[in-house]
Amino acid sequence: MEKSSRHNKITGDFAEALVLYWLSKHGYECACVDHTGIDLIAFKKDRSERMGISVQCRSRYPGTEKISVSLHQFEKARVPCDLFGLIPHAAIVVDGANVIRCFLLPLDHLETIAEGKKTRVWPMTERFLEARRDDPKIRWFELAEHTKSRWW
Repeated sequence: MEKSSRHNKITGDFAEALVLYWLSKHGYECACVDHTGIDLIAFKKDRSERMGISVQCRSRYPGTEKISVSLHQFEKARVPCDLFGLIPHAAIVVDGANVIRCFLLPLDHLETIAEGKKTRVWPMTERFLEARRDDPKIRWFELAEHTKSRWW
């Protein structure tokens, strides 16, 4: 499969829109922002939760779905979150084979579970993912393709 020359940009835009859509669908007031460190802002309507979200996405080729995601440093998210009174969050979106997975979690929690010292990684093994699905501090969803498509 050959991806377009703009696939990385399109992937990033898609991931931001997908997370934004999912938050909106579940009652959050949210917006895409262009600020160093954060891509989205989301609020519960009762103002009990205020998130500044940095979104990171990977689009995997078939056969590479289990490769860990190298995470960028999310430290830049802390500055605008402090300024705007937001809790820094990370959204990790991975498009692999027939499923798109999204994980949303507080940055402090990500730092306790992401492996690696210099470079943090988000493993994509089934064992690691199953543990994350049971973690009450992580919100997640998966979009799966259940039918064959005839796109081409």
